[in-house]
Amino acid sequence: MRWPEKINAPVFRIISDSAQDLGLEAYVIGGFVRDLFLDRPSNDIDIVTVGSGIELARKVAMKLKKSTKVNYFKNFGTAMLRYRGEHEWEIEFVGARKESYIRNSRKPVIEDGTLEDDQNRRDFTINALALNLDPKHYGELADPFNGLQDLKMKIIRTPLDPDVTYSDDPLRMMRAIRFATQLDFSIEKDSFQAISRNKERIRIVSRERISDELNKIILAPKPSIGFKLLDESGLLSIIFPQFVALKGAEFMEGKGHKDNFYHTLQVLDNVAKVSDDLWLRWAAILHDIGKPATKRFDEKVGWTFHSHEFVGSKMVPAIFRQFRLPLNEKMRFVKKMVHLHLRPIVLSEDSVTDSAIRRLLFETGDDIDKLMTLCEADITSKNPAKVRKYLKNFEIVRRKLKETEENDRLRVWQPPISGEIIMQTFNIMPGPEVGIIKKAIREAILEGEIKNDYDEAFGYMLLKGKSMGLEPVENLPEND
Repeated sequence: MRWPEKINAPVFRIISDSAQDLGLEAYVIGGFVRDLFLDRPSNDIDIVTVGSGIELARKVAMKLKKSTKVNYFKNFGTAMLRYRGEHEWEIEFVGARKESYIRNSRKPVIEDGTLEDDQNRRDFTINALALNLDPKHYGELADPFNGLQDLKMKIIRTPLDPDVTYSDDPLRMMRAIRFATQLDFSIEKDSFQAISRNKERIRIVSRERISDELNKIILAPKPSIGFKLLDESGLLSIIFPQFVALKGAEFMEGKGHKDNFYHTLQVLDNVAKVSDDLWLRWAAILHDIGKPATKRFDEKVGWTFHSHEFVGSKMVPAIFRQFRLPLNEKMRFVKKMVHLHLRPIVLSEDSVTDSAIRRLLFETGDDIDKLMTLCEADITSKNPAKVRKYLKNFEIVRRKLKETEENDRLRVWQPPISGEIIMQTFNIMPGPEVGIIKKAIREAILEGEIKNDYDEAFGYMLLKGKSMGLEPVENLPEND
């Protein structure tokens, strides 16, 4: 069967001509072909040639624009170039090869091979599809494992024995679950059972590679699919035991609590419906992570998880280190979201006071909208009346947040009186008095006693200083 219309972009003809000049076979293979048949956009092209991938890349670059730069990776026998034509393409060239593995490494021993050898080494049948670029057979599909049929049936399966495939490169177990999640496919029964049998092999894979696959699962349209597969296969207990600890709904004296594992997955899916922010999705995953450590049973009220938001926020840095995630402002954002995720809920249940709104704005700053998104996603009750009540109250909170921000400008709040002004005004050195006065000014603004304004804050500073026995010097600083 031929599919020349699938590869009708000029860049493929250039590659075809270059291969013919060199007397080489060349094929488009892998994920690009899979996505062509799924009508998914993709600009990353994998070219396999029976011969030297580096030589073919060099020839293609000569036929393209003079400015086309090729990166050569001679140790791996690959080359990559970027080309801006009708699209911006990233094209990788590799010679067909066959692989063999040793037990304690996922790095293969590589030998030159045929197209069939190269397809045999592919992870899944849907990634072993290849389109011929030879002029006489242009667009002819090489599909030895019925990958096209698996695409139609929405099935993930390995070309060869799944136990061998997963044992050789255990990251493929994560990839199987990732593709099933992204594409909403099913993992073929024998293949999934092989993941369970080989789950311990995941321990030889670097944390960075595991995190990369996990993040792709998290960014899927419905990430709970992947987490449920990870849990069912046993992989989740190995790579993320803190999350598995959320599982279970315990009952005592007729009082129970919800299963926080499945609640968290629902919150994650709810966030995914409205935001593609990876770190907000991580905040959804970790928002209740402190519950197992704080679970207590009270005879009067039942199960409690007091301070789980505080305990959970303290767990965030260690989890980010565990997954080799960035320990920068992204981690601090997730930590803040976990720490504050109950605050809007408390506001929605109680009377919404101006001071409480000011404090929430002060602590969240520009992240207030994302916090509200997380809190609304956290409403997973099966009681429609309860859901309506929370959503209505959240509307009130959002309105009050907007009004307070317009009046007090606290979203990007900077104290109107700095420590330098305090020291200059009272002619004092750095010390506890400066901190006491700064905190007093901040609290007065947050409580609404004074406006977020230099003149009002300055006057309040003079009164506070006087109460502490401090006298201003004659030449007071002026507001620039």
